[in-house]
Parts: sequence; C-alpha cells; structure tokens
Amino acid sequence: MSMAVAGMIAGMGLGFAAYFGGFAAFLLVASLGAIGFVVGRFVDGDLAPGDFFRPRERDDDRRR
Repeated sequence: MSMAVAGMIAGMGLGFAAYFGGFAAFLLVASLGAIGFVVGRFVDGDLAPGDFFRPRERDDDRRR
C-alpha cells in the first residue's frame, strides 16, 4: 500500500470521527493514530528509543 493510500484512509477516518463524534473524537483519533504510528515504527525497527532523547546536530557541527 502506498503512503498516499494510507494517508487517504487516515484522513477519511479522522473525517468520520470529526463528523460523528465532534472535535474531541477527532483529537482522540488523531492522537491514537500518532501513538500507533510511533509504536509501529518501533516494531519495524525503524526507530530506537534513544532517537527521542539524543540531541540533534546543529548545522555548524555537520560542516566540520
């Protein structure tokens, strides 16, 4: 499944939640979707727990 199709399905789900449940349901579905995305990246091995706590490199550090 392409990312465009996955984005369309997620958008439709958020739209249904907003239409039938209101803004609170929209926020709940969006936050649970974001949490599910991060957990899925952990399971796939694309993301490590240290990625959230490691300081990012500045542009000045990369040029050296």
